[in-house]
Amino acid sequence: MPTPLDHEFVRAVAGAADRSAAPLAARPGEAPAGVTHRALARRVKTLVAAYRSPDSALHGSGQAVAATMTHLGALRAAQTTTGLFAGGDNVQSPPDSAFTVNDVCDAHVLAAGAGPELRGVTAALAEIAGAACESLLTGGVHTPNHRWELCAALTRLHRSFPDDRLLRRVEEWLAEGVDIDAEGLYSERSANYAAHVTNPSLLLLADVLGRGDLLDAVERNLAMTLDLIRPDGTVETVHSRRQDQHDPFPLAPYLPHYRLLAIRTGRGDFSRAARQAAADGIDDPGLLAETLLTPELCRVLPAPAAQALPRDRYLTTAGLAVRASATAHTVVYGGSDVPEHRRIRSGLACNPTFLRLFAGDAVLDAVRLSRGFFDLGPFRAADMQGLADSRYRLTETLSAAYYQPLPPDRRREDGAYRMADEGRFSAAMAFPDRPGDEVSHTTRVEVDLRENGADLRIDISGPRAPWALELTFRPGGVPEGAAPIGDGRWCLTAGPMTYRVGDDEIRIEADVESGEPLAGPDRSDVLRYDPGQDYTVVGGTDATTGNRVYVGGHGPHTLTVALRARRAAPVV
Repeated sequence: MPTPLDHEFVRAVAGAADRSAAPLAARPGEAPAGVTHRALARRVKTLVAAYRSPDSALHGSGQAVAATMTHLGALRAAQTTTGLFAGGDNVQSPPDSAFTVNDVCDAHVLAAGAGPELRGVTAALAEIAGAACESLLTGGVHTPNHRWELCAALTRLHRSFPDDRLLRRVEEWLAEGVDIDAEGLYSERSANYAAHVTNPSLLLLADVLGRGDLLDAVERNLAMTLDLIRPDGTVETVHSRRQDQHDPFPLAPYLPHYRLLAIRTGRGDFSRAARQAAADGIDDPGLLAETLLTPELCRVLPAPAAQALPRDRYLTTAGLAVRASATAHTVVYGGSDVPEHRRIRSGLACNPTFLRLFAGDAVLDAVRLSRGFFDLGPFRAADMQGLADSRYRLTETLSAAYYQPLPPDRRREDGAYRMADEGRFSAAMAFPDRPGDEVSHTTRVEVDLRENGADLRIDISGPRAPWALELTFRPGGVPEGAAPIGDGRWCLTAGPMTYRVGDDEIRIEADVESGEPLAGPDRSDVLRYDPGQDYTVVGGTDATTGNRVYVGGHGPHTLTVALRARRAAPVV
């Protein structure tokens, strides 16, 4: 007997589509101004889905058809002579155009089965898709996830307009292998691109091409992501190599993927995640089209499975450890790409946050360690070791050099030496040809994860240099027991401090094992975050915002920091 429909879910999905489509249908002849080609295609797909869905207020609406045609006219006008779409930073971009064509092709499937009322819509969609076909067939990409978005577009084109060349091109891209590691992380380590690009693309490819291995990859990614879901309903991103590494990412975009695989496999843990993703309501207007194209999504979810506590997960490839208990959810991160590449770059994991702690409404969003060593920036672990009993060691050694005169055979009478980058700056000094006197600085952080927080032991060795441990708390509370130093900042020198939000709290206590006394509130030169010259040379920063508490001084230093969470209502 087939699983019954989830009528509440179906109504919620239709409602989300109507909230987006109804204003457009109310003004069917109004030309969209300032709307990107991707947004135009999403609107078209949503309008067609609303027209097709019996649960939508726009079911069978002639105004929805008229609004669709208006938007299709604008979308066709955005196509260049190559069939690719104009607009955006990526000029004449095959992958950016693929996002739009994917929606165009989905809308075409929905329109083609709707009868004569959508004949004009179907023809316009076919014209747009056909114009883009050759450029997508031969076009290239520049990020890992683009390959799968482009493959999905080619596969959708083949689904509606069969052409063996399209399938051969898809196989050429897929022959490179999906960039997923043994732990279920895609190479970009990005929740944003997993949820919006890679997982939906691989699911489409798996279904149309009959590729079970691609379905398995998505299931592995979703299973790994379960342990990265934070108590505030977001997915951890500190380890990401993309734009989302500095921002929280909501769980909601994962909803259709967890829901579909929960229904197909019966996995209760996926069912729990799907329910959590929809807990705050459904706002994605595109979900209606997905339910019409994949009716399985509308089936009732299997029973959710409880999540065991305490729970530990260590992703060695990303250098990310998570411990979740009834009292605290703690994240330790030591997988930055910066120590290896010695630069800040789009596509690298650059976030210097090495710890987070959630205690209900009291949240320690970021713990960072700033150092004044040759302006090389904050601590980013070059090595992370998992020790016994939920303990981890993060280590980074920085080095800089003072350079000696060039050997006689390397000297030039004209003084015109080649520009060279010595790892922290560039100059016309032929650095590789010079002897250098190295100066080194090592930071080691040992983290012992506990059910109610974490213990840190921080060892800073090397020449005397300023350092500051920055603890950034999410707004909503006030540090008690720390001295205010202005601009949303506090200083901790002696005794414990507590950050309290309602009945939830995080308590911090620092103790110096060796080294000078900690800097007091009068030492603003030390008690600050320095992003390093890669940011400051262009007037930028990656500094956090929020309530920031500092512990600092001049190293060498060894200190311990105890972080303790207390919740009024622990998780059960």
